[in-house]
Amino acid sequence: MWEFITSFYESTIFVYGLTLLIIYAILAILSFIAIASYVKKNKYFDYDAIVSSPLTPGISVIAPAFNEGLTIISNVKSLLTLNYPVFEVIIVNDGSTDETLQLMIDEFSLIIVEFAYNPKIKTQPVKCIYKSTQAAFSKLIVIDKVNGKSKADASNAGVNLAAYNYFLCTDVDCILDKDTLLKLVEPIMKQNKGRVIATGATLRIANSCDFDGTLITRMRPPKNLIPRFQEIEYIRSFVMGKVGWGYINCVSNVSGGLGLFDLDIAIKAGGYDFLSFGEDMDLITRMCRYSVDNKIKYAICYVPITLCWTEGPSTLKTLMRQRTRWARGLAQIVSSHFSLLFNPRYGKMGMIAFPYIFFFELLAPVIEFLGILYFIFLIFFGLINWKFALLLLVFVYSYAVMISTLAILWDQFTFRYYKTWGEVLRLCLTTFLEFFLFHPFIVIFSIRGYLFFLSRKKHSWGNMERRGFNNTTLSTAK
Repeated sequence: MWEFITSFYESTIFVYGLTLLIIYAILAILSFIAIASYVKKNKYFDYDAIVSSPLTPGISVIAPAFNEGLTIISNVKSLLTLNYPVFEVIIVNDGSTDETLQLMIDEFSLIIVEFAYNPKIKTQPVKCIYKSTQAAFSKLIVIDKVNGKSKADASNAGVNLAAYNYFLCTDVDCILDKDTLLKLVEPIMKQNKGRVIATGATLRIANSCDFDGTLITRMRPPKNLIPRFQEIEYIRSFVMGKVGWGYINCVSNVSGGLGLFDLDIAIKAGGYDFLSFGEDMDLITRMCRYSVDNKIKYAICYVPITLCWTEGPSTLKTLMRQRTRWARGLAQIVSSHFSLLFNPRYGKMGMIAFPYIFFFELLAPVIEFLGILYFIFLIFFGLINWKFALLLLVFVYSYAVMISTLAILWDQFTFRYYKTWGEVLRLCLTTFLEFFLFHPFIVIFSIRGYLFFLSRKKHSWGNMERRGFNNTTLSTAK
């Protein structure tokens, strides 16, 4: 019986691992095709045509803010200078306890106005709405509301107030490229795969980059090891993963840091779930379900260029809080949408995207953790075949390094984000350490998130300590 159990377990794990490696290889190929196609089609694309076209849709830029007093003014000014013909900027002051609101009132000459606020999605009460008395800031709207203890609740308040058919959701402490709206709206205007209900783009780690105010002047790989590991993770996830999934219209998540959404579909799908710790992925899942249930041919597109920079956690403690929340959010989503699993009614979402999420994102940390325990058990009882075990370890390690390196090099060869190849080399060399120094912590933090979910332990969003983009100030973000 024991021999049967161990044989079955080892065979299952072998098939699981082999399947995952094949999926990574397929995603790499799809990513290469998608990026090459994007570069070819956009080489001579005239973005000025979007600016001047009367058909260009308006966009509501929504940015929740909680205790962002140190950086709120410069970040709001950055959003107001986005290069786009028709847009508004909605800042949602989510019950800040510092001077965030007062600073905006003073800087932008804000006054309380009567505004048609129609709460299609339930949120914590809105206290008042501010507009500027200066024409230069006519695009700015500030909502002051009771704290909802989540970004989702604040985002929903912005969605309720949005005047245009599309809304961009971002974090007020993110740095956006000035042409972000132009680049994200392009797939929507083409609409060649169906109704585009959401578009996303690559996010990168801002740590160690050079900034002039809120404009990035030079990208650099993070100097500190923890943010540098996250930079590799982001490149692999976005460039190799989401772009590949986007090519076959199987995107399961558009990042909460930067995403453009169809307002009508988002509202009808129920908006953001304020109880979810993975509200961005949950919204996309419900928008897809709504589209299928109402026979809407939909598409979710990913633009394979970097349009947003965000500061990554620089300490293990902060990283633990972030990844615990992400893992708990993933478990919530799989639990609440479990009926999607292998459900042919929902097409690619039910048969490809959601099974991948369940087996290779949710279960992966559990399988890895159990595999480590099983490996220790074999060592303890002297049952391990060291020659085979070491060979397998070297193969998996080499494959992981290869995938990360390919993503970094493909991104650099195509878009040349880093100025010197020495910086690229340093990032590539870091991939050799990620497997041993970073990934084990991600597994542990994910298990922690699952335990929090199963035990229903109270877990707030908490505060994320930030050093600021110029590495001279320290701010606090929810």
